[in-house]
Amino acid sequence: MSEETPHVPPPPAGGNSPLLPPDSGRDRPLFAVAAILVFLACLAALGARGAWTSSERWMSDLEGSLTVQIRPAADRDAADDAARAAALIADLPGIASATPRDRAASEALLEPWFGSGGLPADLPVPLLIDVELADIDILPIEDMAATLEAAGIAADIDDHGRWSDAVARAGQLARLLAIGLLLLILGAAAAVIAFAARASLAARQDVADALHIVGATDGYVAGLFQRRFFALGLKAGLAGAGFAALIAILVAVGGSNADALYFLPELIFAPFEIAALAAAPFLAGFVAALSARLAVKEELRKRW
Repeated sequence: MSEETPHVPPPPAGGNSPLLPPDSGRDRPLFAVAAILVFLACLAALGARGAWTSSERWMSDLEGSLTVQIRPAADRDAADDAARAAALIADLPGIASATPRDRAASEALLEPWFGSGGLPADLPVPLLIDVELADIDILPIEDMAATLEAAGIAADIDDHGRWSDAVARAGQLARLLAIGLLLLILGAAAAVIAFAARASLAARQDVADALHIVGATDGYVAGLFQRRFFALGLKAGLAGAGFAALIAILVAVGGSNADALYFLPELIFAPFEIAALAAAPFLAGFVAALSARLAVKEELRKRW
């Protein structure tokens, strides 16, 4: 008695229908989850870039300048001392400019602590001089201190070293957190796609069995799922990246005028940011295709 040949499902009418047709009932939730993950990944990437750009700009501003604090004395005019000190400092080598600030500027800096009511007129308030360096690698602090001491002007010089170190650490931490979040989201996306691919294989096991009977390799079957999930990942990536671009534009526009957004990283649209958003759909498609292929091949090896 001959062995009964298993029944192979006939090909769809017309011969052009895909072996794994899209299933909108299953694909819609997966599409939504993938689009949300791509959206979060894009925001994490833009946030990392924004933190990098902001910290670099802040570091440049701090490293290229000094602040001289003129201490008021009982027998001297602080405003005259500040103007004279600025003139002396501006004449030193390596100094691009020295700009004295008046009492109102000092009171504006103290306003967050003392309120907007103003300080008593007889309260001695140090005056500041903003010094811009011609070369950030040369700090003529000793020359400045010796010049001011010789002129009899009591002053303190701040090279912004402690501030630049704090900004550097904060910027580095922000970048590491954003990159870590990006990698975590990519891992979550890969896990979701792998789970969905296994579920899709289980739902279409009859097709996989039929293809195996007629001689299809595991790689061929996995390739069918790979192409299907690549298309889904590409579409979800387009939706997620587009929404992330819209949010970034709103934050970039609103952040320049709204103080409530001061805690958000600066989001700008330079060539790097545009390229990252443009590449996001293709990266999403690649991650989806690779995850689906590996998951399906693993399941097929277990079955056969």
